[in-house]
Amino acid sequence: MLFRAAAVLLIILLGLAYQSIQPPPPKPCGSPDGPPITSPRIQLKDGRHLAYKEAGTPKEKAKYKIITAHGFGGTKENGLPVSQALVEELGIYFLSFDRAGYGESDPNPKRSVKSEAMDIEELADQLQIGPKFHVLGVSMGGYTVWGCLRYIPHRLAGAGLVVPVINYWWPSFPAELSKEVYGKILVGDRRSHWIAHHFPSLLYGWLTQKWFPSSALIGRHPDLFPEDDKEIFLKLQAMRNSAWDKPTQQGVHESLHRDLMVAFGKWEFDPMNISNPFPHNEGSVHIWQGYKDRICQVELQRYVSKKLPWIRYHEEPNGGHLFMLLDGYSDKIVKELLLGEKPSVSL
Repeated sequence: MLFRAAAVLLIILLGLAYQSIQPPPPKPCGSPDGPPITSPRIQLKDGRHLAYKEAGTPKEKAKYKIITAHGFGGTKENGLPVSQALVEELGIYFLSFDRAGYGESDPNPKRSVKSEAMDIEELADQLQIGPKFHVLGVSMGGYTVWGCLRYIPHRLAGAGLVVPVINYWWPSFPAELSKEVYGKILVGDRRSHWIAHHFPSLLYGWLTQKWFPSSALIGRHPDLFPEDDKEIFLKLQAMRNSAWDKPTQQGVHESLHRDLMVAFGKWEFDPMNISNPFPHNEGSVHIWQGYKDRICQVELQRYVSKKLPWIRYHEEPNGGHLFMLLDGYSDKIVKELLLGEKPSVSL
């Protein structure tokens, strides 16, 4: 009897422990318990809704069309601060969107690198922006652009990756290089990235426990930012308002946590095996990287660029992870993307 009672108690405790590490259901926009819908949205083929924002030159008159993918903890409102003068000079139409689970876009429990690319293609088709367009992804939005290069290269007029996220488990990385660079990141992120890659179903439990340091990235740990980045970040915090909570308003698991699971999970392809989408120089692919970036390390970006010599690699020697927000840099990036200007640093 004692053995049976102990076994039943153990099963109950295990069940309670399992329940405690399961994420709560998301609160989709427009649902009874969810936030209101305030943005235009399209309905995708799988039934999800994608919120978007159009800016710049009207698409009917635009010479260039750019779809932008925001970074970690961002929304469609977090575009690069491109000057109105450049927009008018080049005739640029911008289309930004809330990636799945962020802002006002429905969560996608099956989110993947491929699904992000498919969301972009369907958004472009429903808004009728034309057969080809540029894509520009910042930080975590970089994996969205890698997905476009792999799955919809025929739709691209050009592609840009600004301080793009790196997956330490991409097969083409030399093991010693990955190990060396992985060892440089903060211990909480090392553990979180490892769990996201090997045991993604445990990530929510890990990120919500209080006993050990978990994600420095989610916590915006000050050691992630060099001095220039800290100054930019302080300016952004000074502008903080209620909209700052909007990226995760449907729940942190389907926004932030899902991003980590996709970015550092097991990809269906190795980016370093992608073929040049512009063999006749009809377009170009760029990476912009800050030398002092402590979130997406320069050593791995350099390796990717050497493996893919058709990528035009631009390195900012004094830049951190936020250098593109400094005055003038966003204009420089967009001009290089659209006009195909050569890299400022060659490897």
